[in-house]
Amino acid sequence: MKSESVKISPILKNISSAKNSTCFTVCWIKSTVATIEIDRTPYSNVSNTIFFLDPKFHWSISKKDNNGSSGYLLSLPRTLLNNPILSKLHINTVRVFSSGEIPLFKLSPTIEKRTQAILEMIDELLGSDLNHKDDAILALLKTFFVYCDGQCNIKSNLSNENAKANLVYKFKQLVNKYLFEHHDVTSYANLLHVSPRYLNECVQDILTVSAKAIIIEQLMMRSRHALKFSDKTLKEISFELGFSSPDYFSQFFKTHTGFAPSTLRKG
Repeated sequence: MKSESVKISPILKNISSAKNSTCFTVCWIKSTVATIEIDRTPYSNVSNTIFFLDPKFHWSISKKDNNGSSGYLLSLPRTLLNNPILSKLHINTVRVFSSGEIPLFKLSPTIEKRTQAILEMIDELLGSDLNHKDDAILALLKTFFVYCDGQCNIKSNLSNENAKANLVYKFKQLVNKYLFEHHDVTSYANLLHVSPRYLNECVQDILTVSAKAIIIEQLMMRSRHALKFSDKTLKEISFELGFSSPDYFSQFFKTHTGFAPSTLRKG
């Protein structure tokens, strides 16, 4: 990867897509802009949102004022998305860029802060002369896409005709909402009024992993964050995450990482 092929800029003024561009654009809108218009379709009242824009789309952003940045625009060449480090991510598998629809992700406040930090680091690195900066930028891009893959909803504007994709979208919403109460696939299947087998089939088809894997992924991500960035005791964390006991939480964590929760906290 050549860092010159990646471009990033804060959204400081009204801006439109470049003519004849062959690059994909990741548009992160932190604070509400007046509108973002994509192929003559306006989107308003948009904040903490990421748009993934194929070069075939013409887009323009109108700011409400010129006071500070409203987010970032990240321009990526097609060759970069084919990089082995990025190409196997689920977010690439569902081909958000090549969709006929406009892939739109709403971010939670916590993920919004991490997204901003990652994009700011990419911006800083691109303007530096540091050794190995290309490797660092690629690692940050992978982290950015992993957050989009694991924490954001699938596409907010999924077609009603795609029943399986809509079911998976609703499943991920429910996991985000009820993770601390339900760790089993059957509970979510009951909430969705489908069988556990059918729910798992839909998740497997859309995301290429099992429904249980999605639940575990969320539990592990929240466990790691709580262990590294909070002063809560192991007992407090285990009960907040919905485990019946600290011992059960420790066993679960060790099964999926190979080491005890206390090891991560010491690190």
